[in-house]
Amino acid sequence: MSVDSDRRAPSGPRAELKRQAIVRAARELFLRDGFGVGMDAIAAEAGVSKVTVYNHFGSKEALFTAVITSALDDPLGNASSTALEGLAEAEDLRAALIEAARAWVHAVRTNEDVIALRNLVAAEQHRFPELGRAWQGHGPEGHHPAVAGALRVLADQGRLVISDLEAAIIQLYALLVFPHMVFSTYGTRLDDDLTDRLIVGGVDMFLGYYGPQQAPAPRG
Repeated sequence: MSVDSDRRAPSGPRAELKRQAIVRAARELFLRDGFGVGMDAIAAEAGVSKVTVYNHFGSKEALFTAVITSALDDPLGNASSTALEGLAEAEDLRAALIEAARAWVHAVRTNEDVIALRNLVAAEQHRFPELGRAWQGHGPEGHHPAVAGALRVLADQGRLVISDLEAAIIQLYALLVFPHMVFSTYGTRLDDDLTDRLIVGGVDMFLGYYGPQQAPAPRG
């Protein structure tokens, strides 16, 4: 069952509440039962009809993408998002970026759903290849718009020189976030001291490459 791609999803306050309930229910059931869980079970958990689920999302893949978006937005809420937004006004960019990175990494390390969803994709994509495509297709800028926005503003200010925003986002993830996601796959947690050393060193490497004094050579 699917919804015509031209059909608009329901809107308004009541529709938004239903959408949030569906995403919450889907996250819980995906993590508990895997991607093979039925849409009827998700609808029952959310307290809505299956038709309502399809009216909002159109397909299970679209619903899974919404679950990913919600889970990956969570670590950039509150303190970490505020810290990223404040980079543009910071006099000492290095110090401000280190503090923003600490808030971001702490949020990621303590958000078990992000790690669990990532592991779900790895475990089940051989049975459901569309699951991996939904994860990959969301893209790094879509995963963390707050990071993309902060880097874009700093580039516009001339405080960073970024010719390839997508690459810069992935490189920042690689320096700050990916170590925790990789080690968690093997059931290992990096301790607090090493985490902070990775943050400080990662920020220094990032600024050393993208800072205006060390701008990368143009591509091509």
